[in-house]
Amino acid sequence: MITGFLHPGEMGSSVAAACAGRRVWASENRSPATLARAAAAGIDDVGDIGTLVEIADTIVSVCPPDAALAQARQVAALGFSGVYVDANATSPATARNVASLFEHAVDGGIVGPPADQAGTTRLYLSGSRAAEVAQRWVGSALDARVVGDEPGAASALKVCYAAWTKGSTAMLLAVLAVANAEGVDADLIGEWDISQPDLLQRANRAAQGSTPKAWRFAGEMDEIAATFRDAGVPSGFHEASAEVFRRLAGFKDSPPPSLDRVIDTLLSDRADAAHDQADAQTKSTVSTPRSS
Repeated sequence: MITGFLHPGEMGSSVAAACAGRRVWASENRSPATLARAAAAGIDDVGDIGTLVEIADTIVSVCPPDAALAQARQVAALGFSGVYVDANATSPATARNVASLFEHAVDGGIVGPPADQAGTTRLYLSGSRAAEVAQRWVGSALDARVVGDEPGAASALKVCYAAWTKGSTAMLLAVLAVANAEGVDADLIGEWDISQPDLLQRANRAAQGSTPKAWRFAGEMDEIAATFRDAGVPSGFHEASAEVFRRLAGFKDSPPPSLDRVIDTLLSDRADAAHDQADAQTKSTVSTPRSS
């Protein structure tokens, strides 16, 4: 039983650390931070992805959602014939596209923080070989659960979960930015103290915990919006959430910012966008000849 892990980040390395059997990965062209995480998780380095494909009977992909399909295509092109587990935060449609590349595919969706302690993190799996894959984490810090017989079910569950947790986080930060822009933020917080006493605390947690990951959440919101459109449900909630997280992407690899700094960033980016739009309109007006 040899499980290959593609580009283990913070989440992926924790999933690998909890997995039974031999764990392998390919360090070629990966960052020193990824090297350190893989070493700490006890994952054997086999050098390059071609070697990984040759020796692993199962490959697990945990990467930013906008890279999931390209990564799967790379593995498929190398002739992988084992079980491919796509555990990325993608739409069910993307999950099914990934599954179509392999004879044996399992769709996955992770809910919770990195799996460092039992009871915090679930790996939902769907597909004909989902139960077999789940056995690799029995008795570990990661709770692997089967939710369907076909690829797409696990991703659908993950999408619906994150649509609320991360989508509402983006909305909360946006609400505070608007209140600040209108000069009523202190009054709003005063009303929250009376009627919604948990919201300010949640906003502070979002600034500390979610903002450094905003660069990754933006792509996830795009996948959620696509899922809503496919279901015939308005997708604007999460298109807007994606934009909020994109404006905060600069906090990647930075210390957790204060809530005030997050709000300032949302508003300064808005001001820059408005300035660029006004500048473009001015240039258009100047360059367009008057009609006679």
